[in-house]
Amino acid sequence: MKRLAVAAGIVLLTALTWFEFPGHTWLVQDTQIYAPILEHLRDPSVLRRDMLVDSPQVSFTLYDEIARGLRGATGSGFREVLEGQQAVTRALGIWGLYLMATALGLSASASLLVAGIISLGATIGGPAVLSFEIEPDPRGLAVPLLFLAVGLVAHGWDFAAGVTAAVAFLLHPPTVYPFWAVYLCLALWRHRMTAFVPLLCAGIVLWIAARQQEGITGVQVLFSRLSPGIESLQRMRAPYSWISEWWRDWLPHYLVLYAASLLACLRLRRRVPHDLRFFLLGLPLVGMLSVPVSWLLLERIKWALMPQFQPMRALLFVTVIAQFSAGAVGILAAQSRRYLEAVAWLALVYLIPVNANVIGMLSWRRALLVAMLAGAACLAAREFRWNVLAMAGVSVAAFFLLPTFGAVPTYPRLHTPELAQLSAWARASTARDAVFLFADAGKHLEPGIFRTDAERAIYVDWKGGGQVNYLAGPALEWWSRWQKVLAKPYEPNAVVDYRFLGVDYIVLSPRHRLAGRTPAFENSRYVAYVL
Repeated sequence: MKRLAVAAGIVLLTALTWFEFPGHTWLVQDTQIYAPILEHLRDPSVLRRDMLVDSPQVSFTLYDEIARGLRGATGSGFREVLEGQQAVTRALGIWGLYLMATALGLSASASLLVAGIISLGATIGGPAVLSFEIEPDPRGLAVPLLFLAVGLVAHGWDFAAGVTAAVAFLLHPPTVYPFWAVYLCLALWRHRMTAFVPLLCAGIVLWIAARQQEGITGVQVLFSRLSPGIESLQRMRAPYSWISEWWRDWLPHYLVLYAASLLACLRLRRRVPHDLRFFLLGLPLVGMLSVPVSWLLLERIKWALMPQFQPMRALLFVTVIAQFSAGAVGILAAQSRRYLEAVAWLALVYLIPVNANVIGMLSWRRALLVAMLAGAACLAAREFRWNVLAMAGVSVAAFFLLPTFGAVPTYPRLHTPELAQLSAWARASTARDAVFLFADAGKHLEPGIFRTDAERAIYVDWKGGGQVNYLAGPALEWWSRWQKVLAKPYEPNAVVDYRFLGVDYIVLSPRHRLAGRTPAFENSRYVAYVL
């Protein structure tokens, strides 16, 4: 009965993260890049004139093979199979957080409360990731599996942890290095290496898959240095890889969280199993060390692999471990009737999802929300007859209060009926090889949605520039196109030149309607013209 109740709690938390906060999206972030690549790999005639699919960045991952296999087996679209994986891995990640908490001796309800708070997510400022990604990109599927792997290790199930972390490796190799670095230290200390067998097998599978990858037109040189031009372009378009671009704003935040995680681990020292202690101390340490390592390898040596590997995204574990350890200490303090200490720790845990930077200024509403949730969690964690229901109520309430009372932003609502109408028209009424340009879109993200929904090539868009971290050739081509058509404000006189660039249709907002020309399509938000 207890296991059934725990499973129900994990399913409930997963549903709340899915439908309430932080939510889930499609074609808003990195799936704008991955979805077209998957469609082109499935059918090379789709988007074949779009530069985004010329050099797919999925060579060293099974993300594409798994998605295509599931699509073939189920008959569903890529959105359905990827979001199905996202929901499953999110639930597994919450289970992993629950296992980590129970390893400390917390009750099932208290462990679910800890898992629930962390499931509210956190923005990892600087490296620009989320602790719970809202899109089913490779990293978003891999990170929750690492939470589960740590939970399994905490209970002594090393081989199962190895299998789980090996699957995460197959989905996104750069994401898993913090786990395996810490586990290597643990394995050497404990003289048990069996968990590395699944990783070795995964490495062989990935090597074979990379050798057979379809659609690769560029060669990745792993041991090369960035040219000054590419460095400048990356600093402009992808500054999250460069510590010198953001350390003043974010490094103090991570130093505070790291200090908090160390202090919390010190408070938990009598409860933490030996194996879990390695991860509670090791994962944040790897995250903090990633900063000087990235600075040395990227900003001094200029190693071209670093913007692809992005080691500083390990700072995610500084945040998550600080949340986890502080939450556990707060609940234990409440159970010991040390209420001031409990509220202080729990306030930090709730502050992380409410305010991206914990040392930044809070609005009065958010400060009140943090205080309310921390106080309620403290009272609910005490041992009394109805504390299980009280903890469940506090956990559930936070998912509704953050986006409403706290006004914590989730994601932009970019999918509109007008954009869907434009995409449907283009897919049904234009040539499959037609190239579109959203000539007055600037850095807006709607062109990336159109690309996938209409299955029509885009000449250039801002989101597509996210590939500047990979091959130099496509990066320079993207920049050249951007400079030609979108770097400056829209000018009607430039339209006559677009056709010489290979553009077949332009899309404008109605305020930029072309005088004397009949649109091929129009609605209240978009006007499309044939060139």
